[in-house]
Order: sequence, then C-alpha cells, then structure tokens
Amino acid sequence: MKLRVKLIVFFLLFMGFMPQIVWAATPLKIGDKGWKVKTVQMKLNIIGMHTPETGKFSQELAMLIKKFQRNNRLRVSGQVDDNTYHAILNAAFAKEGIPGVSPSALVNTAARYKGVPYVFGGTTPKGFDCSGYVQYVFKQHRAILPRTADVQFKNGLFVTQSALQVGDLVFFSTYEPGASHVGIYAGNGKFWSATSSHGVALCSLKDSYWSKRYYGGRRVLTQVKNQR
Repeated sequence: MKLRVKLIVFFLLFMGFMPQIVWAATPLKIGDKGWKVKTVQMKLNIIGMHTPETGKFSQELAMLIKKFQRNNRLRVSGQVDDNTYHAILNAAFAKEGIPGVSPSALVNTAARYKGVPYVFGGTTPKGFDCSGYVQYVFKQHRAILPRTADVQFKNGLFVTQSALQVGDLVFFSTYEPGASHVGIYAGNGKFWSATSSHGVALCSLKDSYWSKRYYGGRRVLTQVKNQR
C-alpha cells in the first residue's frame, strides 16, 4: 500500500494524532537527545562515518551530517530531516542488511498465513494488506521493515528479476505508479503476497497480471547476500 494513501487514512481516522505526526517530521538538530539521535549515530558508524553513540546531537555530529549530505547530494544543513534520516538508514541497510534471518524460515512463516483475507490497512492475521503482511512476516523473525510498499522499496539492494533469491522482496506497480504492491520471493518464480482477490496466496511472476506490473526486486537479508 502506498504511503500517501496510508497518510490520508490516518488523517481521516486519527486527526487527534496530528501533533505526533508533525513532531515526527521535525529535523534533529544540535542539542537534541534520544533514541533517534542514537540510531543515526549507530548507522553512521556502520557506513564508516565514526561517531560516539551517545544519543546526543553534538556540533561534531552536525559536521558529519553535513559531510553525508554533501556526499549524497542532499540539502546541506547539518540537521537530520526526513530525507537525510532515511538516506542514512538506507545506506546502512545496504551494508548490513537484516542479519540472522534464514530465507527458508522466512518463507515458511509467509506460507503459514495462506488464506488470510485481504484487508485495506490490515497488519495482523485477522487481515493483511500487501505491505502489512510482509512487515508482519519479517517481524516474526525480529526483523523490522517499514510499513508501506513504496518505503520498503527504498531498503536493501536492487536485484534483477533473473537474480532473485528466496527471501528477496518483489515489487509491483498496481493501483498507482511506482512500488505500490509487495511480496516475498519463494523461489522458482513464485512469491507470497496478500492479494485483494485471494488474500494471502502463492503467486507466479509469470502470471500475466503480475508480469505486466513487475517493478523490481530488493535484497534485504544479510544471509541471502552472503550466498552470492
């Protein structure tokens, strides 16, 4: 499900939460403290930009952020806005992937929910949408993915369709341009997905519906990367 659609749903149903939504978009800056700052520091260390993991936004951290922004053609401010934050997370994600998750075990978990009905916005076995299903399956292995398909597509490493391996994510352009549908590759041209027509089902990349709408693959598991 696309992030824009989800935000509209949240706006309509939970307007009382708007202060939290606005707060989440506030840039991190010098003097800020907390887990988000520490997350930034941890991820910078992963990509080789070494900084103490104090959870405090220092002048030295601001200088590192400026360097990262210049290197990645982002607006240079020394603050961590949403674009910079996600760029840092994605850069680290591309290096470390999700460790300790067996691709075969992941696919076995995906298969366990066969037949669960499709529910718009669903994130539990009572009903899934496509990205909620993928996120839930990964969560069962203590692996965290973003909530929506378009943001999930920004994680990991791009892989061609011919190079797909078990545990990779496969994306499709369905009701909107771009990555608006996602599934988990199970091997042999098959993938698990929460579909609006059949709920959670094993689908084929060769099916005319999916083949025409294939958008790309992403590799997010460290174990899959190490098989190459």
